[in-house]
Amino acid sequence: MSDDLAFMPATKLLSLYRKKKLSPVEATKAALDRIERFNGKINAFNLVDGKGALASARASEQRWSKGRPIGRIDGVPTSIKDIVMIKGWPLLRGSKTADPNVQAKEDAPAVARMREHGAVFLGKTTTPEFGWKGVTDSPLTGITHNPWKLGTTPGGSSGGASAAIAAGMGQLGLGTDGGGSIRIPASLAGIVGIKANFGRVPAYPASFFGNVAHVGPMARTVGDVALMLTVMAEPDARDWMSLPYDDVDYTEGLDKGVKGLRIAYSADLGYAQVDPEVAAICASAVRRFAKLGAKVTKRDPGFPHPGPTFQTLWWGAAGALIGGLPKEKQELVDPGLREVAAVGQKVTIERYHQAVAERNALGTTMRRFMGEFDLLVTPQLAVAAFPVGQLAPVMTGGAQWTDWTPFTYPFNLTQQPAMSVPCGFTKDGRPVGLQIVGPWFREDLVLRAGRAYEKAHPLDHLRPPLQ
Repeated sequence: MSDDLAFMPATKLLSLYRKKKLSPVEATKAALDRIERFNGKINAFNLVDGKGALASARASEQRWSKGRPIGRIDGVPTSIKDIVMIKGWPLLRGSKTADPNVQAKEDAPAVARMREHGAVFLGKTTTPEFGWKGVTDSPLTGITHNPWKLGTTPGGSSGGASAAIAAGMGQLGLGTDGGGSIRIPASLAGIVGIKANFGRVPAYPASFFGNVAHVGPMARTVGDVALMLTVMAEPDARDWMSLPYDDVDYTEGLDKGVKGLRIAYSADLGYAQVDPEVAAICASAVRRFAKLGAKVTKRDPGFPHPGPTFQTLWWGAAGALIGGLPKEKQELVDPGLREVAAVGQKVTIERYHQAVAERNALGTTMRRFMGEFDLLVTPQLAVAAFPVGQLAPVMTGGAQWTDWTPFTYPFNLTQQPAMSVPCGFTKDGRPVGLQIVGPWFREDLVLRAGRAYEKAHPLDHLRPPLQ
């Protein structure tokens, strides 16, 4: 029963709490049991606060026993990526440059909202240093493994969160996404993750990587992600770039389906090279949308490969970040990040402004494209999970994480909502994700489509073969 609780969606946990058929203490113990049994194998958590989690769960149990929960996720086991502040815990960002003895003095906005809604915080999940790459390993915490196949990566930079959720170590996970860091690990670990429209989820302090960076929810089901986004989107004055609060409940209308929606399917965005097995799985998934009544058209958006644009902006930010550290701390930084930062420090002001203009052109192209379609669907990644210890799989012929994530960062540049949903497995059992991209400010459409696919092709009942 403990494992059944660990893999139970948050929406179902809450229903059972409401009926007094289950206690938050039982759910929290189930999550902590999975952490104790399997975190040594996958290295998803770098901090676990079992005592604090159980105390929160007992307080939640008392509230539910009186029929007075304090919020939408009261008593749900939740993890926080160690790139986001949570009061009383250190903020290490996967880096030896941080002081582990210094505790954060306040909650980041999304954490504050979840605390106000009664979340049970289990601990902090691993991340590559400063969230700089698409796999999860760092000089501080070592290598994080994919629970579906040990020895392969769960993706990054929210790889600890994806591995934890996939392994039943908590129902909800807070991640961040500056170039795909929610969607990459969601795809590789077989869970759901959404990068909402930029500004939808308030963030503080602002990311080192500027206005391509988002904070967002990760979970095993679309319903749980919608629930979490509803909580996290509540306002916070500390983020001056956040959108005006519109009080949308993203759990409403999830089951409206996709009948009549105009969906564009692009298998490669016109430039990507995709592993044939991954491509076939995603193509099959898209056909389900047509069977559900959507009007599916094969169409590329028509923009040139934005890799150089993204790298100029991202690498430049890395250069400023690492260059701002004291010399002795720079030597502690991940060698790969130091290399990227060195390239970024050579970006000229002329090249930077050129990249800004290229980004503007990309946004205009997508704005026109989304005028013709309700949604754009693509493979989430060019590959399935590959061996740990590599920045890129050998088959791509590339040396950087951006070489095998061609579908993610374009929509960080445009700031549109985009979500990864599980759509199948390779023959050797590695998960594959499908990306659903929406018009600006229409997370509801993205979630609807994801829910429609999830209902037609449910995969959340499957569990990784951890022993």
